[in-house]
Amino acid sequence: MSDNSSSRRDFMVAGGLAAAASALPAVAGAQPVSGEASDDHLSEATLAEAEKLAAIELTAKERTEVLTGIDEEIERYRRRRAVELPNELAPATVFDPRLPGRPVSIQPHYRGSNRDPGPLAVGDASIAYAPVTVLSAWIRRGVLSSERLTRIYLERLERLGPKLECTVTLLKERALAQARRADAEQAAGRRRGPLHGIPWGAKDLLDAAGTPTTWGANPYRDRVAVSDAAVVQRLDGAGAVLVAKLALGALAYGDIWFGGRTNNPWKLDQGSSGSSAGPCAATAAGLAAFTLGTETLGSIVTPCMRCGTTGLRPTFGRVARTGAMALCWSLDKIGPICRTVEDC
Repeated sequence: MSDNSSSRRDFMVAGGLAAAASALPAVAGAQPVSGEASDDHLSEATLAEAEKLAAIELTAKERTEVLTGIDEEIERYRRRRAVELPNELAPATVFDPRLPGRPVSIQPHYRGSNRDPGPLAVGDASIAYAPVTVLSAWIRRGVLSSERLTRIYLERLERLGPKLECTVTLLKERALAQARRADAEQAAGRRRGPLHGIPWGAKDLLDAAGTPTTWGANPYRDRVAVSDAAVVQRLDGAGAVLVAKLALGALAYGDIWFGGRTNNPWKLDQGSSGSSAGPCAATAAGLAAFTLGTETLGSIVTPCMRCGTTGLRPTFGRVARTGAMALCWSLDKIGPICRTVEDC
């Protein structure tokens, strides 16, 4: 690379650093850099400090050129921030993969393998690790109640959840009420489907009315949802039992949230990856029959690889995202995390 091209590259890097620095909010208690004219303007001294991040050094003339127009850039950032973008806002464009005039075949409803689940397993741990397909058959046959299964998972969440740092909110009262309802309905001959009475956990960016939905981030740790997310409503309607809200990396990034780092159940000194860290760890450790995660770019697939679970990243738009934290309106997807492919 020639000296001219290197200088041009360094100049572009410095310009990017300056723009990024101009976008950063003021830190409470921070002292202005010596030589800085005011809080409203990016100074040459600030730009010189930013150069250190990229290990470059510009001349005074180059700094002056970079700073030209920075005030306008700052004003553009301010105008963008003045526009409120609420979480429930839908994007201006809607993705629809269907071609005009082409009929679309509808996927048939799920049909299980109907294999014999065998007798009820001996011991709570063996029951906890059983696939959803087997748990469902045991509940349908009446050899296992939803309340017993729910108590098994609640006990494991209380005992093992702190080691994994995977549980944000335990929903004990809600879960037991739902489990008793499921048992009463089954006794009355009303079975809602294969998920009837099955305990599950939700990534803590899915709203559940009256319970905290923290998005894994300190500023939202006291946020309480006023309504259920669409997927929570649908699983309630299917008779499933919500036992816990599970950790995600802060604002759906990584495996570190305000409570700590969510750990891989098989290697506790290793994080479980993210951002569906809690759902994957909880599923792998037998703390719920299945969980729901979300993926924008790898947030179901990556922690499933780390924890040894099976995840399904559905086609964008296939699963309703109403009541879920929006990370990227045109990429977010909600999918199940299970211990077997058939469960997914």
